[in-house]
Amino acid sequence: MEETIVLAYPLILVFAAAMIYAAISDLLTMTIPNKVSILLIAIFPLAALAAGLSWPEFFSHLGAGAIVLTAGFAMFAAGIFGGGDAKLLAAGALWIGLEQLLPFIYLVAIFGGILAIVILAYRRFPAAIAAGQQWSIRLHDKSGGIPYGIAIAAAAFVAFTKTGLYSQLLG
Repeated sequence: MEETIVLAYPLILVFAAAMIYAAISDLLTMTIPNKVSILLIAIFPLAALAAGLSWPEFFSHLGAGAIVLTAGFAMFAAGIFGGGDAKLLAAGALWIGLEQLLPFIYLVAIFGGILAIVILAYRRFPAAIAAGQQWSIRLHDKSGGIPYGIAIAAAAFVAFTKTGLYSQLLG
């Protein structure tokens, strides 16, 4: 049991660090590197093993990721969502699983709405407020997008702590 806990903490830390990195990267560059989603997908089996997930639980997590990836790419194809957002959302759903998938998506929408309101308010200030920092200028541009990776990461933090995977990892 102690070996599992020793492995669990670094896995949770990697999950958190990857989400924070994705959020910061999206804020600063309006991109979420593929390596973030790949890392989250690659270490998920270790987390599932460390948590002692049963095969049905494991496959329900895979199903959640697949469902969200499919929906995310449909939204990407329709021009509603960025590709990096779709991949990060799917990687987050993999860790969240079916049990908390709807609350996760709900939280993404809520946090995304709050984020959009904050950014739209920021864009009402004079452009001089954004002077000097490229990311701030890009964020201030009314034709620019919203760094939705921030909302995805925030929702992932909240939803993940409610999952069986999380409680089994800390077991």
